[in-house]
Amino acid sequence: MKTVAQILKTKQNQAVYTISPADKVLDAVKMMADKSVGALLVTEQEKIVGIVTERDYARKMILMGRSSTDTFVRDIMTSSVMYVRPDDTNEQCMALMTENRLRHLPILDDGKLIGIISIGDLVKDIISEQQFIIQQLEHYIMGRPQPE
Repeated sequence: MKTVAQILKTKQNQAVYTISPADKVLDAVKMMADKSVGALLVTEQEKIVGIVTERDYARKMILMGRSSTDTFVRDIMTSSVMYVRPDDTNEQCMALMTENRLRHLPILDDGKLIGIISIGDLVKDIISEQQFIIQQLEHYIMGRPQPE
């Protein structure tokens, strides 16, 4: 079972995108679109104060008829942000995400933000692990030497 730190190392884009709670929602949506991400961490002076996601936008802006040019990120962000540590496992992350209906988890190491992991990152890792196990079992069953 891989740790969050190991999964983070395999991500092509390890950048963490942040936005201020005082920024407009339109800026957040533009940044998510430009960076091809589904969430931004909301920070003030390098401290996480929330997270804003595409889901927040859909539920708190579009469905309520708000204007993204007149609304601040602080008005739609989720303030209570759950996070994981680098030594947590993919299984622990998956359980946390499933129980709390989350799609993104920041990764903190001694209080310092070092990355963010998505449900897609976890699914990709789990599929990769399963494919490796299947290959190993096929080699064992067929009596073939294992590749090195």
